[in-house]
Amino acid sequence: MKLTTAFLVALAVTVATTSAVAVKRAAPQGIDVSHYQGAVNFAAAAANGISFAYIKVTEGTTYIDPEFSNNYVAATNTGIIRGGYHFAHPDASSGATQAQYFLAHGGGWSSDGITLPGALDIEYNPSGAECYGLSASAMVSWIQDFSNTYHSHTGVYPVIYTTTDWWTTCTGNSAAFGSTNPLWIARYASSIGTLPAGWAYTTFWQYADSGSNPGDQDEFNGSLQGLKNLALG
Repeated sequence: MKLTTAFLVALAVTVATTSAVAVKRAAPQGIDVSHYQGAVNFAAAAANGISFAYIKVTEGTTYIDPEFSNNYVAATNTGIIRGGYHFAHPDASSGATQAQYFLAHGGGWSSDGITLPGALDIEYNPSGAECYGLSASAMVSWIQDFSNTYHSHTGVYPVIYTTTDWWTTCTGNSAAFGSTNPLWIARYASSIGTLPAGWAYTTFWQYADSGSNPGDQDEFNGSLQGLKNLALG
């Protein structure tokens, strides 16, 4: 049968659209939230397709998110696989000190199938000093200090949340963590793009800062069982 050009174009559009939708459904969807979202309705989020959540716990060594406990309990009661994250301030104190602060206020981990490894959110400095005033080698050492401290207390390495641009600029594109720490990449685009050195793939992708559910929009790179396996360690 000879196909017309118009038919072929329509077919290609249909296939591309269907494939994109199918891929989106296949990857477990998640959100990450903080006090900015207030008390999150996790039951509604679960009904809207959310399988996992990262919830802000701490920042530096002086801040505990006031909504963490309420949101963590609400996510737990809804059956959502959840974990906590720490916003790093590498210019304020050592990586070990901040890891201990994170652990002391809810950032721990247990092999229960519902708790994700804690995440280190290391990115652009909100106060403006590029790379928090640290050299690339000092930044790598700070991250290693945080990561190793977290691992020594929990038996798992923390997830690292970052952007390829920040990582390249502030760590010199270090490949030191690709074999130990799961990667959570932030990129608001139709594809993930180039990953930081050392990682062949990302575990989580934050693909939008808003959407049909509260907070930032994320997806897990794998199946729901793979997500549960990560929570089992």
